[in-house]
Amino acid sequence: MTVTGGMATAPARLRADGDVPVDISRVPAREAAERELSDPKYHENDPNLLQRGLDRFWEWVGDLFDAASGATPGGVLGIVVVILLVAAAVAALWWRLGTPRRAPGSTADSLFADGPRTARDHRAAAARHASAGRWNQAVQERTRAIVRSLEERTLLDPRPGRTADEAAAEASRSLPSHADELRLAVRTFDDVTYGGRTADEAAYRRVEKLDTVLERTRPTLHSASTGTPA
Repeated sequence: MTVTGGMATAPARLRADGDVPVDISRVPAREAAERELSDPKYHENDPNLLQRGLDRFWEWVGDLFDAASGATPGGVLGIVVVILLVAAAVAALWWRLGTPRRAPGSTADSLFADGPRTARDHRAAAARHASAGRWNQAVQERTRAIVRSLEERTLLDPRPGRTADEAAAEASRSLPSHADELRLAVRTFDDVTYGGRTADEAAYRRVEKLDTVLERTRPTLHSASTGTPA
């Protein structure tokens, strides 16, 4: 059988038994060729399904990249510049904002997640963490000590589920001269607890100093005379 350009010529001549030439039309010849080529021995080295899928995927990526480079000023170089600018913007936002925080007020954001402990207990835990250089945990425990101490002095009403931000806002009403320091302390607490930031010794010493100062600070006359908890 003679094949030209992958197709059998018509009519093709075959020899049957007795060496008698046999004419065969185009369609049967093509079908015979297809049956012959479908033999598995011709496909032993063909790529498997995964390889074919990967080849198609990379072809698609290449076509997409070619189309984008044609539409972007500067071609391929322009695309690279755009990608680098986008990556830099994302990195800058991530660095500035930190890990996205959970919505405030949820149970997971409660300042005291480990059950009731005294201010003295929290201070002792903070001191142990500070001695070991674990500044994140030291900041957390010292902030809890501040809030617990205010509760023990009845400047805050003991309330399960209170967040650090709520505690600072409420305490600022009876301790207005320390409102800024309270907000800074809870901001540091939030950054290391929910924002993925890392505290250092200086951050811990600021919270420690605030705790010491608040211990010696008397509440405002208005809050003390009304007896209203902050």
